[in-house]
Amino acid sequence: MRGIRAAAAHDAVRGIWPMPAGASRAASGSRQLVLLICAALFINYVDRGNLATAAPLIQEQLHLSATELGTLLSAFYYSYVLMLAPVGWLGERFGAHKVLAIGVAIWSVATALTGFASSFGALLLLRLLLGVGESASFPCSAKLVAVAVEPARIGMANGLMAFGYSVGPALGTVLGGTLMSRFGWRPVFVLFGALSLLWLWPWRGVRVAEPAAHAPHGAAAPSFARILRERALWGASLGHFASNYGFYFILAWLPLYLVKVRGFSMQSMAGIAGSAYLINAAAGLFAGWMIDAWIRSGRSASVIYKSTMALNHLTCIVAMIGIAVLPLAGSLACLFACEVVLGISSPGIYAIAQIMAGPSATGRWVGVQNCCGNIAGIVAPQLTGILVDATGSFTGAFILAALVNVLGLVGWIGILPRVAPLRWDADAPVSR
Repeated sequence: MRGIRAAAAHDAVRGIWPMPAGASRAASGSRQLVLLICAALFINYVDRGNLATAAPLIQEQLHLSATELGTLLSAFYYSYVLMLAPVGWLGERFGAHKVLAIGVAIWSVATALTGFASSFGALLLLRLLLGVGESASFPCSAKLVAVAVEPARIGMANGLMAFGYSVGPALGTVLGGTLMSRFGWRPVFVLFGALSLLWLWPWRGVRVAEPAAHAPHGAAAPSFARILRERALWGASLGHFASNYGFYFILAWLPLYLVKVRGFSMQSMAGIAGSAYLINAAAGLFAGWMIDAWIRSGRSASVIYKSTMALNHLTCIVAMIGIAVLPLAGSLACLFACEVVLGISSPGIYAIAQIMAGPSATGRWVGVQNCCGNIAGIVAPQLTGILVDATGSFTGAFILAALVNVLGLVGWIGILPRVAPLRWDADAPVSR
C-alpha cells in the first residue's frame, strides 16, 4: 500500500515537476518528499488560521474585545518566534525529518484541544502550544529541501511549499467557515486536529539521507556565530518581516473585516477570503515554475528573485490603501492584486536562503530569518486590534500595513547582496 501511495503522489506532481530521462531514484524520492512537505505546510496553515476564521463566533460567545482577540491572534507567534532558531539547530543536530514529525504531532493535539477551551486563558495557552509545534515546519522543511532537491529545481520546490501554505488558509477558511456556520466552531477544531495527525502515517515511509553537511569547497559547516555575521541574513530577515506583516495582517483580520465592515455573511466571507488565498497559492506555484525555467535558460537568479520581491512590496503599498478606502468592487480588486504579488514573491523567501546558505547552514539560517520574519505575526494582529479599538476603523491599520512594505524594499533590495552561494571557508570574507 505504501508503494501505491508513493506512486500516486509522484503522478500528481509529474506534470509540473517532470524528471528528465534516466532520473535517479533519489530525484524521484525528492519529489515525494516535497509533496509531503507541501501537505504538512497546508495542514500547518489550516490549523494556524482556524482561530481567525472562527473569530466572529468566538468574540461573540466569549465576549472578547478587539484587543483581547488581537492578543489571541498574536499569542501563537510568541512561542512560534521564540522556538524557530532553537528548532533550526535541533533539526540539524538530530535530523529535520524526526523534528518535523514531532512538531506536527504537537500542533495537531493543540488544535483538537482548542475545541474544548471555554475561556480566554485556555485559548491563550493552546495557541502558545500550537506555536511550539508549528515552529518545526519551516526550518525543517527548508533544511530537507536544501539537502534533497537539486539547485535547478529549488524554485519549483518552494513554489509547491508556498502552494501548500497558501491553499491551507483558502480551504481552511472556506471549509472551516462553512462548517462553523452549521455546527459551531468547537467541533471544527476537534475534527481538523484529528485529521492533521493522519499526516504522520505516510511520513513514516519517507527516508531522507541527512549526512553531516559540508559547505562548498570542502570546508566544514559554519558556526552559528559565522552565520549571524552575514549581512545577507539580516537583509533577508528584514525583507521577510515586511513580507509577513501584510500576509499575517490579512490572514488574521480579513474574515472579521469582511463581516463587520463590509457586511458579508460568514458563508460569503469564507468564499471571498478563500478565493483570495487560492489566488495567492496559484501565483506561488506558477512563480516557482517560471523562476526555475528562467534560471535554467541562463537568466540571473539574483535579478529574478530581487525583482519579484520589489514587485510585491511596490504593489502592496498601493493595494493595502485601496482595500481600506475604495468602494467594495475596488477594495476586492486590490485584495486580489495583493494576493497575486504575495504569491509571486513567496518562493524567493526560502529559495534565497537555500541558495545562499547551502545544505550546511540552511536550517539555522532559516530558523533565524523565520524568527525575525514572524515577529510580524506578533505585531500585526496585536497592533491592528489596538488601532481598531482606538479609532473605531480599520483604515489606519491598512495604511500602516502599506508603509511596512518600505522596509521590505530596504531589506531585499538595499541590504541583501547578490543572491549566490556563500563561501563558508574559515578565511572567506563576510558578505558586504
